[in-house]
Amino acid sequence: MLAAAAAVVVLAGAGTWTAVAGDDAPPVRRADRVMAVGDGVRLDTSYFTAGPGGDRPAVLLAHGFGGSKADVREQAESLARDGYAVLTWSARGFGKSTGKIGLNSPDGEVADVSRLIDWLAKQPQIRLDGKGDPRVGVAGGSYGGAVALLAAGHDQRVDAIAPAITYWNLSDALFPNGVFKKLWAGLFVNLGGGCDRFEDQLCRMYQRVAESGQPDPEAVELLDRRSPQAVGDRIDVPTLLMQGQTDSLFPLGQADRAAQAIRANGAPVAVDWISGGHDGGDMETDRVQARVGAWFDRYLKGDESAGTGPGFRVSRTLGSGSGDGEPRLEGVSADSYPGLGGEFRPVELRGREQSFDNPAGASPPAVSALPGIGGSGGLSQLSSLGLGVSLDFPGQFAAFESAPVREDLQITGSPTATVHVKSTRDEAVLFAKVYDVAPGGAQQVLPSQLVTPIRVTDAGAGKDVRITLPAVDHEIESGHRLRLVLSSTDLGYASPAAPATYTVSLKGDLKVPTALGGTGQVAGLPAWVWWAPLAGAAVAAVLLLTARRRTTAPPPDPALAEVPLQITDLSKRYAKSTDRYAVRDLSFRVEKGQVLGLLGPNGAGKTTTLRMLMGLIAPDGGDIRVFGHAIAPGAPVLSRVGAFVEGAGFLPHLSGRENLELYWRATGRPPEDAHLDEALEIAGLGDALARAVRTYSQGMRQRLAIAQAMLGLPDLLILDEPTNGLDPPQIREMREVMIRYAAAGRTVIVSSHLLAEVEQTCTHLVVMDHGRLVQAGPVGEIVGSGDTLLVGTSARVDAPLVEKVAALPGVASAAATDGGLLVRLDSGGAARDLIAELVRLDVPVESVGPHRRLEDAFLTLIGDPA
Repeated sequence: MLAAAAAVVVLAGAGTWTAVAGDDAPPVRRADRVMAVGDGVRLDTSYFTAGPGGDRPAVLLAHGFGGSKADVREQAESLARDGYAVLTWSARGFGKSTGKIGLNSPDGEVADVSRLIDWLAKQPQIRLDGKGDPRVGVAGGSYGGAVALLAAGHDQRVDAIAPAITYWNLSDALFPNGVFKKLWAGLFVNLGGGCDRFEDQLCRMYQRVAESGQPDPEAVELLDRRSPQAVGDRIDVPTLLMQGQTDSLFPLGQADRAAQAIRANGAPVAVDWISGGHDGGDMETDRVQARVGAWFDRYLKGDESAGTGPGFRVSRTLGSGSGDGEPRLEGVSADSYPGLGGEFRPVELRGREQSFDNPAGASPPAVSALPGIGGSGGLSQLSSLGLGVSLDFPGQFAAFESAPVREDLQITGSPTATVHVKSTRDEAVLFAKVYDVAPGGAQQVLPSQLVTPIRVTDAGAGKDVRITLPAVDHEIESGHRLRLVLSSTDLGYASPAAPATYTVSLKGDLKVPTALGGTGQVAGLPAWVWWAPLAGAAVAAVLLLTARRRTTAPPPDPALAEVPLQITDLSKRYAKSTDRYAVRDLSFRVEKGQVLGLLGPNGAGKTTTLRMLMGLIAPDGGDIRVFGHAIAPGAPVLSRVGAFVEGAGFLPHLSGRENLELYWRATGRPPEDAHLDEALEIAGLGDALARAVRTYSQGMRQRLAIAQAMLGLPDLLILDEPTNGLDPPQIREMREVMIRYAAAGRTVIVSSHLLAEVEQTCTHLVVMDHGRLVQAGPVGEIVGSGDTLLVGTSARVDAPLVEKVAALPGVASAAATDGGLLVRLDSGGAARDLIAELVRLDVPVESVGPHRRLEDAFLTLIGDPA
């Protein structure tokens, strides 16, 4: 155990916050404290409890890199309601905590965890296993997941852990096979606030490696010491490992090594390959958090009936669901984790010996993943055209291809291959990947956008190299082929700047693992699906027997407890009409963190929908659920909803702050629940808060109204035409307000007629016409289906070059525009071919994406009223 070097000192007393909850959940108490942990470092913490007194297990909940304790607040509240005492904190250098970032240094961030455990052991609510030894679990994602693993290895008081999308060896993650992952490393430094925010030795290490483009032994050793692998032989507690399938930062192999090591220590281990990751967006948050809760119920509470799930589970996409465009997932499972090998199937590859170049400066680089960009922006928008974002340049890669497979082939794990590599220099750096190629070769997909970098030393004389390709879960359909590509460059990595020629030939078959190929079982329904209806019936019976007076309402739906809004078959007739509807059979769903635009022409039913959502008018049919609760006038769950619908009235002689304080007092809720300063910080009113409202511009009044709607930091914020009457600078400010609010995991619904503004602000859209749903889904999917591409360039393209682009095969027209070119493809044109031709013509391409305004898409959906 890593003993605490100094006692934890509480510097700032508790400020208690009570969450407003419905009748079915106890209120959550939150106490905020600043704790001194030695060496002048102060940690900003929050402590959550709920329900009656009595001892309970504790959970330490850590956040991801670049975040703070606020990012895990909702999960902390949920665990507190489930009977845990939960402590969250902002790690060194993040949020309001001080100190320099040590990348989970044993003497820094890991020692801080032990000091937090010391503090927990002194709290009267905590169940103890012995003096100074609380019953405690640790969970977190990414950076926080690594500290969970490290804490279990350094402090024997930790009883169970649940790390997600994290690393086992940080040097291997950033320097895989001795190749520098430059884009992710740079993002780390930027997310941390710059090199000087890190410990000095880390800053010097980064600068040294970034300059040379190659890790040195000192850099590897430095990161090794801060990796869970360094204490892997001491991690012997029940461990739930959840790793993202779309993750070029911490791929599935990191969780594999953690699972093998911890299982060898005799501890229970379960592995869950989730949809998403650092490159893939949504991580199935609700399901993952539910499984973490069940894991802790079993191993912290000792609940033998808690269903911890299978030993191995993988999420697979079944296609797009109707209505919201989100992928439909299923879980396939096995009793135990099979590793990345499983049963291998040989696949014969064909191809002669091939030579290709590493260009001077390693430019232009091939593209696999787009670190830090995820699913939006730049080249990734090409997915809306039915293409992946991967790109290999002619003359810079070798390819070997199989015959079409005769039956569907499910790959689960890491394929392997052996090749012979020779270089005109002593060293070669290659990037290996396996594509899924459709019949005819018109389309190829790089599963999860993953590559394996390989540094080959002593390559001048030639040598055989065994390649372990990235672990994936991917089905190759019958008639498709596998293509092994070895490229000399990749956007995310550092390649040698000196030019070289590589020669590569095959030395055997491609071998693909087929674990869970067709033998896995679809994951069963979680236990609460069976007991929740019974529990709901029991609660209803109790309420009837005690003769409580309350509005009749359907019981909460536990399956929607973390869903901000779900509308199902909602209808509202016009007054005194039996067959004319303002809203009819409307269904859509809104998730956390989304900014959803509600669009439609005048009379589409938008405002009627919002008024029903807020309980101001009753629907004639259908169901509205906010966090699982049915909406009715005065419903307790409406306390989690903030709204700005028909304008706000302020007393002109009072200041902005005084108006907000007066409004909050009128609600009858405690002053500390208002979170006034946090709402005002998001609204960005600054010194104007002290001035009388009569001196405010229209834009400032609008922002004050938004701040009023945000009081209490509601989880769901509804804004109807928030930019009415604002000039362009004020509209831009309002846009930033909405984006900042949703960035913390809350949800915003905005109704607006300014389509260009909605396109820049919103992540998702619901389009209505004549009271009905026309289309719903991500903005990029609705907008990005035109035949015109916007090519961003680093310099203006002159007229002769524009004419050359216009004359290219497959191009119908080309025109210069601010920041680049607008290129319209004809029926035979393809974006992939265009990119290659632009590079050949030396067009300074920076980005390529579909170009269609939301206005065009909107008129296409509802028809031009003219």
